[in-house]
Amino acid sequence: MSPERNIRQEILKAARTSLQGIDTIVEGLNAKLGDSVLEAIDVIAAKSGRLIITGVGKSGHIGAKAAATFASTGTPAQFVHSAEASHGDLGMITPDDCVLAISNSGETRELSDVLYHARRADIPLIALTSKSDSTLAQNATVTVVLPQAEEACPLGLAPTTSSMMQLMLCDTMAIGLLVRRGFSESDFKHFHPGGTLGASLTLVRDAMHAGDAMPIVRTGTPLIEAIGTINEKGFGLVIVVDEAERMRGVITDGDLRRNAHVDAVAARVDDIMTVGGLTVEPDMLLASALKMIQDHKVGALVVEDDGQAVGVIHVLDMLRIGAA
Repeated sequence: MSPERNIRQEILKAARTSLQGIDTIVEGLNAKLGDSVLEAIDVIAAKSGRLIITGVGKSGHIGAKAAATFASTGTPAQFVHSAEASHGDLGMITPDDCVLAISNSGETRELSDVLYHARRADIPLIALTSKSDSTLAQNATVTVVLPQAEEACPLGLAPTTSSMMQLMLCDTMAIGLLVRRGFSESDFKHFHPGGTLGASLTLVRDAMHAGDAMPIVRTGTPLIEAIGTINEKGFGLVIVVDEAERMRGVITDGDLRRNAHVDAVAARVDDIMTVGGLTVEPDMLLASALKMIQDHKVGALVVEDDGQAVGVIHVLDMLRIGAA
């Protein structure tokens, strides 16, 4: 085997070693690890304050990312660097809070002041560590022990597989709390108002055109008049309703092309309309409405609520908002 081929194999071996941590976590969650994760979730959920996440080095970086994930999924969280805690940031940790301390070895010297503060103020502390007999684990309310796994680093020194497993368990706890609290899509939208994600979580009712902007004609209307309404409103369709304002059908530009042979002066909308038509509900997510537009290759959808047409949503509205 050539030297180049050998080094490529070594690289792939390290990658596979790191990814084995995923299977290790999944297997552990079906056993004792799962019990400790559930216990940690119970402790976090019982507190009225924030989840304070602390750590140093690679564990600190994992903790900062985890705090962002917890906060965005309904669990108020804040990262406090363990070293900075010893220089005044302990004041950020109150008796209403809960602490999640991350340390692979469980012997990180910078964590000592956080441990002492938590014990003195009777603040519950969750340890996320690889060592069940470590100082951190012995002083924790709940200990979540990382399963034993080989580091991807061939020297066995740089936190790699262990860091990935720390992140996985933090995400597991965050999502567990999301499920426990019944955190909804509308709640998610509240915390993610910006960008494409926020736009896709907008409700159809917040982006639709309603009232006088809607292209509506009654059953029995001459087709030529309906064509005028389509041209005037600019949605590429017209909604047909009965005397009780109940939606009966829709006529699109495509329907007009398919019925080009029909006498538009003599014909009525009832003659060519698609009965029912493609509709969405006002409380549907914009992302779901966009998928319908893409799947059915249409430009607009009628918004229907309890049998009545209450609005129209166009793909251009989704582009304007940023959902498409």
